[in-house]
Amino acid sequence: MTTAQRTTTVFLTVLCGLLLSIVGLTQQWPTWKWTTLAALLLVVPVAAFRIASLRRGSLPVSFEEQLTASPVERTECHVNQVRLPSLWDDYHFVFSATVRWYLVASPESASVLNPAGLAVEAVLNRARTITEKREPGQASLVQHELSGALSRMCPDPTGHLQAMAENISLTLVEQDQERLDRLAKVRKEKAVWEHQRKYEQSKRQYLGEDVLKDTGSAVVWWLAKNDEHVEKTVADLALLAQLTSAANDTDIPERLHTLVSSQLGEPATPEILADDPAPTPRERTAADHLSSFFDAMGFTEGDIRRPMLAKQFSDIIKQQNRHEPAEDLLRRFDPPATFTPHNGEESNPHTEERDEPPGTPLM
Repeated sequence: MTTAQRTTTVFLTVLCGLLLSIVGLTQQWPTWKWTTLAALLLVVPVAAFRIASLRRGSLPVSFEEQLTASPVERTECHVNQVRLPSLWDDYHFVFSATVRWYLVASPESASVLNPAGLAVEAVLNRARTITEKREPGQASLVQHELSGALSRMCPDPTGHLQAMAENISLTLVEQDQERLDRLAKVRKEKAVWEHQRKYEQSKRQYLGEDVLKDTGSAVVWWLAKNDEHVEKTVADLALLAQLTSAANDTDIPERLHTLVSSQLGEPATPEILADDPAPTPRERTAADHLSSFFDAMGFTEGDIRRPMLAKQFSDIIKQQNRHEPAEDLLRRFDPPATFTPHNGEESNPHTEERDEPPGTPLM
């Protein structure tokens, strides 16, 4: 029976005794009834206590068992601006936190302790095992990691107390943060420069090994770049030949010397310079340019590829709504050529120039 139960039993016994006494006085009980009442008031509480002890067991209830556990006393101290190592040498995290602890029961023979020092040491050791494996650039992430790892009460190595930390702050030294920012900027710029260098190398390789491999490759590339404008491509043959030769560090092929000299306005042979007076050159047409192009490519007169390519070029020019140059190409190359003994060259009646001046009647 607990103390509260005993108190209640005594109180009820006294209350019943008072009620029965009032009743006895009003009824004028005889002496034997008062004696019986007094005996009952003494016997009933004793019997109740006895029955309660038998129901609980034979073991007595000690006073210490009835006491509630004493509250755990926790104390705290603040740790400020403590440097912790990082994964990189000479780069340190700056650690600040509130350290809390409570003492664990220790033997009476234990020496006098400084619990604050033990608690701080235990917390710093736990924090250092984490920070020394982390890069300094991850300070904000490591701070949250420490908040979780140090939020639990754990015993210190001596076993005298348990400690934890809260309100954790983890930063870098200002100078170290500036160095990391500069390093990150350099790495980014280096990555951009590497990409630019690789792009330029790829472009040079493409131009040297594909576009400017020879004059034919340069002509096809230039034709595609100028939207298949045949006249412009043919007009630039001399430039392309010189560019290809310069890119490959070679001389211009002999078969292109005449073409290059004529397009650059240079004399083709010394014999032409000796002519006096020199004939006034007429304006070159698309057919003339295409003929020079065929000669430069090695498509000699009578080659079946000349009329075939001329027909394709004519179709391309027609798509640009330039019908007159297209028809000129067909008249020059597509129909069967008429051979006449005129300086040993092929002449076409459709394109042969008239020697008579305008207005002179034909005989």
